[in-house]
Order: sequence, then structure tokens, then C-alpha cells
Amino acid sequence: MRVILIILISILTLNSQVMAYEEANYEIVKENKEYEIRKYSDRLVIETNSIQGNGFRKLFNYISGNNEEKKEIKMTVPVTQEVKNGNMTMQFYLPSKFNKTNTPKPSNSEIKVLTIEGGYYAVIKYSGRSSDQNFLMNKDILEKQLKQDNITILSPPIRASYNSPFTLPMLKRNEVMYRIDL
Repeated sequence: MRVILIILISILTLNSQVMAYEEANYEIVKENKEYEIRKYSDRLVIETNSIQGNGFRKLFNYISGNNEEKKEIKMTVPVTQEVKNGNMTMQFYLPSKFNKTNTPKPSNSEIKVLTIEGGYYAVIKYSGRSSDQNFLMNKDILEKQLKQDNITILSPPIRASYNSPFTLPMLKRNEVMYRIDL
């Protein structure tokens, strides 16, 4: 039994080390037992419409070298999804070494390079699958708490996922984010 436990811990540790992606930088400015408020700087992303579930594939192809410079780009976290102009969009954050001038131009016209303006975001973390049910349940919890705390919500809810699909559900990190007025 002890050998099985050691093997399992080794596999989980290796999985977390292999998946050590650069994460969007932020500062926690306030936290309580339900949520935290983060201050983000401007962030560069690639974005596409994620209709029919192929948004991830389009973005992954871009970072895999399907861009005008044929340059591979390291994966970062989180992968975010949000509704913009009535359409679901998906975003990959670009590594911090990139800016508007050195970012490879997308070969696919459905991919846009954008800057997300920095600001304050209220965030609730949860584990488990990144299912619609889990997202909506946690969105409702965060929205209710922000209203109780008289915090103005400025954006639609944002779904943030941090782990590969192969990560065990209980080890996954997911978040619901709202841009807020602070």
C-alpha cells in the first residue's frame, strides 16, 4: 500500500511540475473567505470566437506555430472565456516577453491579438471540472457576495481555467472573475 501511495504522489508531483506555466501577473489587494480582489496590469492575449467548441484548437494552433512567423509560443494560464457582443470568446494570455511589436501575426483571420486593460477583478476559486454547472454555481455565489458588499460589477463573468484536461478534477484550479469598480 505504501509503495502505491508513493507512486501516486510521484505521478501527481511530476504532473504539476510539467504543467508549470507562466501565469498572468496580479497583486491581491483584498481577500475574505469567499473571494479575493486582484489588481492586474495590462495583458496581451490572443482571442477568437469559440463557437462550436473549436476556439481552443484555433488558439492552440497559433501557439504551436500556425502564425506568420511559424514561431512556437509557450502555453500560459489561465485560459479564459467570456461573452463579448453576444458571442462566446476564448483567450490565451501571451508570455510576458511579448508585446504588440514582437507578437507573431496570426495566420488565421479569426484570431485577434488584443490588450486587456488592467484593473481590479473579484475572483472566486473552485476545483473540479470546468463544467457549465460548476461555473454557473460559483458565478452566482460571487455575484451575490459582491452585491452584498456593494461592489459594482463592470463586466460579464469570466471563466478561467488553469490545468490541462488530464489533471484530476480534485486538483484542478478554476475561477470565476468579474471586472469591478474599486
